[in-house]
Amino acid sequence: MKRRSFLQLAAGAAALPLAPHIARAQAYPAHPIRLIVGFPAGGQVDITARLTAQALGEALGQTMVVENKPGAGGNLGAQAVINAAPDGYTLFFAAASNTVNTTLFANLPYDFARDTAPVGTINRIPLVLEVNPAFETKTVAGFVAYAKANPGKLSVGSPSAGTPPYLCVDLLKMMAGIDMVHVPYVGENQMVTDLLGGQLMAAVGGISSGIGHIKAGKLTALGVTTAARASELPDVPTIADTIPGFEASGWSGIVAPKNTPKDVVDRLAAAIGVLQADAKFKQRLSEFGAPLFALSPEAFGKFIVEETEKWGKVVKFAGLKPQ
Repeated sequence: MKRRSFLQLAAGAAALPLAPHIARAQAYPAHPIRLIVGFPAGGQVDITARLTAQALGEALGQTMVVENKPGAGGNLGAQAVINAAPDGYTLFFAAASNTVNTTLFANLPYDFARDTAPVGTINRIPLVLEVNPAFETKTVAGFVAYAKANPGKLSVGSPSAGTPPYLCVDLLKMMAGIDMVHVPYVGENQMVTDLLGGQLMAAVGGISSGIGHIKAGKLTALGVTTAARASELPDVPTIADTIPGFEASGWSGIVAPKNTPKDVVDRLAAAIGVLQADAKFKQRLSEFGAPLFALSPEAFGKFIVEETEKWGKVVKFAGLKPQ
């Protein structure tokens, strides 16, 4: 009996190191999860983040609360998550700007690719060159011709330093050989407001923040920035039709702090997989101009590294500095 009791105790002790792992996997998520967004409410990233938070919360069976921490092109939000406890209860709705900022901002206190745990991508972000209907041209060719005829007089807006739309403005200047005044905003909401009001005549932004105004005739879409036409605006040509080789787009995805337990990341990734397979969720994203983009955690990690290298070359070539 003593030998049997000893063996039972030994077996129980051997299983103890596994107990926290199993309990965590079964319990997570036990309370609401914060999803931090690095941009103000109302913009492209915020809209898709809120759609995702609602659907992901339902898939996880737990409330997901969106918290906006705008500033420095998404850097403040990213740092808040990187500094958070790696327990799966503070997540970040990452965007392409976070990979751009690695090169664009000097002396960042973190390395985005190194200090985050990729969970899964959510969507692509096609961009659009849009103008106030009062602008004299309705084509990319006309836009370029106007800018060349009026150097330094045309103001073009973009949301926040480090975002793909921000880089697109400078890429457009560089590839078309035109001189425009670049007006970066804190976020897309105010940019679109000024564009609608005529305080700003042209801008590059995410399709989702302008698509409703474009379809209502309150804004005019001159061209999309993707290599092919966007399904959300099928009648709008690409900028590349006029400026060969022009291509850029944004993306969004969810990351956690580095060292978040693998079982927690796997639980989150599985829930994101449910969304990616949901036709209704895909349709909702498409309605807001944010087509689905599905990558596993491993593939997402490689993608972040590739995007960092790609945008780094653009930033260095253009000699861009944070505003």
